[in-house]
Amino acid sequence: MSGEDVAVVAAVAEAPAPALGEPMDIMTALQLVLRKSRAHGGLSRGLHEGAKVIEKHAAQLCVLAEDCDQPDYVKLVKALCADHNVSLITVPNAKTLGEWAGLCKIDSEGKARKVTGCGCVVVKDYGEETEGLHIVQEYVKSH
Repeated sequence: MSGEDVAVVAAVAEAPAPALGEPMDIMTALQLVLRKSRAHGGLSRGLHEGAKVIEKHAAQLCVLAEDCDQPDYVKLVKALCADHNVSLITVPNAKTLGEWAGLCKIDSEGKARKVTGCGCVVVKDYGEETEGLHIVQEYVKSH
């Protein structure tokens, strides 16, 4: 293989980010918000941490995985969010949510390895304002 072939393969392997000016979908925006929140230390992962943050009225957003196999877990998170007026967004896969929340190892190629599933993530602090944050806030207002 020549050096050009390797460069092409590496460019294809990277996840395409939306170009400036293009509208972002809600999942891409949510991923960006969770990444910024994690960088600023404003993310709680899991039921125990999330429930504590929600009950302290410090939660701004809750993200729940749809494929959670324990109905009591889902019922508890939904009830806590409803009682404390916390916005709730669902994502289809717990592994994806775990990767977005940083529950994985990143290899030398920048890909996530050993991803741990996460049923619930609670945002305490959004960190810095981004376009993704505005998209998520508009989505929450409309739903």
